[in-house]
Amino acid sequence: MFIQYLLDSARSRPKQLAVRDPTRTFTCAELATFARVIRRIVLRETACERVGIMLPGSAAGLGTLLGVMWAGKTAVPLNFLLQPPELAGVIKDARIDLILATRQLASQLAGTSVRVLYLGQLPLTRSYVLEKFRRAPEPPPVSSEDLAAIVYTSGSTGEPRGVCLSYGNLLSNCKAAIEHFRLNSNHHLLGVLPPFHVFGLTTVTLLPLVLGAPVTYIPRFSPQAAHQVAATGDISVIMAVPSMYAAIARLKSIQPGDFARIQLAVSGGEPLPATLYDEVLLKTGMNLLEGYGMTETAPVISANQPWAQRVGSVGHPLPGVEVQVRDATGSVLPAGRTGELCVRGPGVMQGYFNRPADTAAAIDRDGWLRTGDIVQIDAEGFITITGRAKEMMIVAGENVYPREVESALEQHPAVREAAVLGKPDANRGEAVVAYVILQDNHAATPNDLRAFCRERLASHKVPREVHIVQDFPRGPTGKVLKRQLKTRIEA
Repeated sequence: MFIQYLLDSARSRPKQLAVRDPTRTFTCAELATFARVIRRIVLRETACERVGIMLPGSAAGLGTLLGVMWAGKTAVPLNFLLQPPELAGVIKDARIDLILATRQLASQLAGTSVRVLYLGQLPLTRSYVLEKFRRAPEPPPVSSEDLAAIVYTSGSTGEPRGVCLSYGNLLSNCKAAIEHFRLNSNHHLLGVLPPFHVFGLTTVTLLPLVLGAPVTYIPRFSPQAAHQVAATGDISVIMAVPSMYAAIARLKSIQPGDFARIQLAVSGGEPLPATLYDEVLLKTGMNLLEGYGMTETAPVISANQPWAQRVGSVGHPLPGVEVQVRDATGSVLPAGRTGELCVRGPGVMQGYFNRPADTAAAIDRDGWLRTGDIVQIDAEGFITITGRAKEMMIVAGENVYPREVESALEQHPAVREAAVLGKPDANRGEAVVAYVILQDNHAATPNDLRAFCRERLASHKVPREVHIVQDFPRGPTGKVLKRQLKTRIEA
């Protein structure tokens, strides 16, 4: 499937830019040739159905992913930000015997029993020249049900689980996102998301291939590099997480018009605070469109659009995505009621790798996936996330969702970001605890913030404790790791 898109672009527009990074540029024809080189290496080096890939977002990274697929193998993108013991657990669970990596990440793989091929130590230049004179092999005969990738969920919330995504899952999400955002081949995407995260894998790795549009990668995100590429290049689409936009907006080097070429700036991966939305709009002129998704849905479920936006919501579902809000008994709730979001559609995963019980618990017999997210869907179809079902607190018999409290705190002019969770309380069941990062050159005390919340929230939702901190523990995309925050409470 994806290889056919690669071959079509190589034949119809061989000299068009396909991908570039600070060290390498591939036209469509060159990308196809590089992918053929990787295909040949993979077929020679392993008979295993799965191949690990540990490369940053880059021209070589894209070519390697396509080469693995061209070899008829399932790609297993590996999170190079994990600690070696965590990474070893993922490698063992995935049952792979070969990893394609860059030498810069060798320390992460030290001690692993799996064979590692470092691209820089392979005779790729010579192989590339030879490959140009060979006839291109046909794409492997894959169906929409065949497994394209196993993407591991973050280990921050427990033992990592491999999410099995088929070619149909990934391709349908690419096509739905293209339709939802009205993208076309004249767009040029900026790739700052890591390819081991499904947001990056779909939206800035596979989607540009399907769209026939070029992508420019920044292998190691820095706000300065993103600013420079956006200001001096022809980038028109950015997909990033809120913390990346925050870092860009706080640069002192931004000049009016630097981001004028950006037609679409999508934010996902974690909640977008209203204060950050305002800050990015003021500093850069970019109107952030908040979206929402999960690894298990390949990943995009919904997103705002330039012509259909409600700030604070995560927009409308993508074409082909069905959504329902259900109560604790599984009954479907009407518009405006709060409950767990359930999703059905072509992007819903095949299941968790070698975990049939977990798969059965997540997806019912009718194909509906329980997201674990608590939402409201209004009469116009906009989805607003109010919290996680597992994070919900019960305070004096009343349900409290962390996101509601976080949103209230983030309305305070001194607050940059808030993270809320519960701790056991002998009298009221649980107590609300908030961790807060303040804006630069702003001041507020815990009592100030509690008083601010009392004006906006019911008394049982007001944080009993407010801790002002410099930063939060975060995952690879900047997402707050609440499990690690919880250990502070329990310590």
